[in-house]
Amino acid sequence: MLTRSLICAALMTLGSFVMITANGNALQLSETRGGKLIQDYITALNSGDEATMRAYLETNVAPAALKNRPVAPRLAIMLDLHQRWQSATINEVASATDTTTTALITTKAGDWFAFTMLHDRSEPAKMLGIQIEDVEPLSTVKLQPLTSKQLLTEVAAALDSHSKADDFSGVALVAHNGKPVFFKAYGFADTGLKVSNKLDTKFNLGSINKKFTEMGIEMLIAQGKLSYGDTLGKLLPDYPNKEAASKVTVGHLLQMQGGIGDFFGEAFDATPKDKLRHNNDFIPLFANEKLHFEPGTNSEYSNGGYILLGAIIEKASGMDYYDFIRANIFEPAGMSNTDWFETDSRTPNLAEGYTLEGAAGGKRISNFYSRPARGSAAGGGYSTAEDLLKFVNAAADGKFGAASEHARGLGIAGGAPGINAALESDLKGGYTVIVLSNYDPPSAERIARELRQLISRVTN
Repeated sequence: MLTRSLICAALMTLGSFVMITANGNALQLSETRGGKLIQDYITALNSGDEATMRAYLETNVAPAALKNRPVAPRLAIMLDLHQRWQSATINEVASATDTTTTALITTKAGDWFAFTMLHDRSEPAKMLGIQIEDVEPLSTVKLQPLTSKQLLTEVAAALDSHSKADDFSGVALVAHNGKPVFFKAYGFADTGLKVSNKLDTKFNLGSINKKFTEMGIEMLIAQGKLSYGDTLGKLLPDYPNKEAASKVTVGHLLQMQGGIGDFFGEAFDATPKDKLRHNNDFIPLFANEKLHFEPGTNSEYSNGGYILLGAIIEKASGMDYYDFIRANIFEPAGMSNTDWFETDSRTPNLAEGYTLEGAAGGKRISNFYSRPARGSAAGGGYSTAEDLLKFVNAAADGKFGAASEHARGLGIAGGAPGINAALESDLKGGYTVIVLSNYDPPSAERIARELRQLISRVTN
């Protein structure tokens, strides 16, 4: 499965990390062009009422923007944000221009985000899209530095707290200079059978798999078998959408600037999940969609684009997508516990996902029926924390050739109902953080953020 929620919004990003410092002369939201749009968006989101959210979008989104992305997918984002955040509070304005306004917000759980409203220049301003970036908490309090020994004590305390609160189940690994210094499992891989998570339990990675697809493309480009300017039509001559085939390039797909749609939607919901067993099975779910915008003129998170990159890897390499990634990434790195395991096959030591989405009475339920039978080039593979550290170390050692550069300095995450994973490497002082969870987002991402903040305080 994939990060189908936060990062599906038009012009929305998640996963970059920004440090915001206190501003003594902060703007007031009412003084900005997009301030009312943000205030009303958050108010509608906090209501939790679908009709209220729909009314906001129908009233405030620019007509031209609605042609590219209608109300329904925008509404799905708002509903998903409400489920994740419960509520959000606007703290202050970070920046404002004629076409963008950014406010710092906190969620009910205390997570911080920079919420950017992209808007036109009309009067009053109309919404075009949103961007959401993970930010460090805004604070004027100077935190005490930590020694490396104190860091481990603080990390253990943070994980114990989340585990006891039952908002985290999974594995957390902190490595220093490529070697684990903290490695512990929490919660259950199977709640019904009371099977505990272990250090080598396999977890669904969500969209972290996209990094493997990206690296596969970069390898083929380095070998001269592809170029960034190659079009879909050149590489996949049978692709049914002729406009996309003639305009969308490999570079567009990598940068999510192709205007390609997502495979999540009515077609996905109506498709028996046991029919989705290969990357190519996902293509009919979006291939005939009209381009959301002229390729290269905009940016929009696209799972469909990465499905196509997987198909391009097959065409250019002459190998099955899964076999190519295994042979060129997993095997060189020694990632023996990483693969796209089938949902309906018995895989030893694999964590089941548990979600509050659609659950009654606040009790998590299995995400089994929402998952495809097998993951794809866009996500849904499985790995262990140890294998992901092997991946980071292999990239640092240059084992992937020129593509190794694309796996250094990572800050990536993936999530869906009952799935959340976060990987951050090359942090201050040579630290790497890997958190895998079989609970809903932001269970792993929240902890990764907390650990990153602790690491930033280490002095030796």
